[in-house]
Amino acid sequence: MALSRPALITLTALAPVSWGTTYAVTTEFLPPDRPLFTALVRALPAGLLLLALARVLPRGAWWWKAAVLGALNIGAFFPLLFLSAYRLPGGLAAVVGSAGPLFVAGLSTLLLGQRPSARTLVTGAVAAFGVSLVVLRAAGALDTLGLLAAVASTASMSTGTVLTQRWGRPEGVGPLALTGWQLTAGGLLIAPLAFLVEGAPPALDGRAVGGYLYLAVANTAVAYWLWFRGIGRMTATQVTFLGPLSPLTAAVVGWAALGQALTPVQLVGMGLAFGATVAGQFVTRPSTRQAQPFSSTERNARKDSMDVTDGALRR
Repeated sequence: MALSRPALITLTALAPVSWGTTYAVTTEFLPPDRPLFTALVRALPAGLLLLALARVLPRGAWWWKAAVLGALNIGAFFPLLFLSAYRLPGGLAAVVGSAGPLFVAGLSTLLLGQRPSARTLVTGAVAAFGVSLVVLRAAGALDTLGLLAAVASTASMSTGTVLTQRWGRPEGVGPLALTGWQLTAGGLLIAPLAFLVEGAPPALDGRAVGGYLYLAVANTAVAYWLWFRGIGRMTATQVTFLGPLSPLTAAVVGWAALGQALTPVQLVGMGLAFGATVAGQFVTRPSTRQAQPFSSTERNARKDSMDVTDGALRR
């Protein structure tokens, strides 16, 4: 049954909302200073769970396509994101991440032949500015490696988002299987890095086990399934405009559960970022510079997505 547009947007938005709880769960439930192990536990068990449910493996070119998408969306993105968060002061990594819509707009021009509208660019800038008011703190010197990692993580996820839309899905393969492929591939890439850098897994108590179960199932398996499902039925720009909901959720959770105060400036920033997120769902459909060649499978996948969303998806 086809979902209405508001229902599709709401379900897709649950992914970044879930990701916004990661910081609170990590600090309150998990062992400290184990970002790579946490990334591994998030990705690999979730991917294997979805593979078991879907019971579909890649075929042909989709072996390397799934590996590329898994590296971009998971295997490279997670470690780079954690590295930037640890090395940058006061939420700057989140600000760089909130520029994702601008990255996607540029990549859509290169890879999908879509020129972003002025409204898209302005809305993306407002979203990044709003997030900066929420998360930025005046603390510490700027770390070059941390900044490069933040830019690279945003570029990695943005490229994965655009390629996910460009390649679509193989005929007869649903978003559950596609998500499982990517999480498994990404987890396998993270595994050797985690053990080389951090050593053996830490001892876990009941709170840590519960935290990791939440991250693996709700925060990763379900959230990424909703995210990639949304990419298949909305434009890449529309999906990535939901990304600022993650730092906004983190701020609300910090206020509600961790006793962190929200200043008037932060509230203004939250309003700007949320308004830009909503406006991003109504941006003018980008014009296509030149039609891109598709295989018969990709044409069928494109047609199915267009039927479901009443033409909302345009490559």
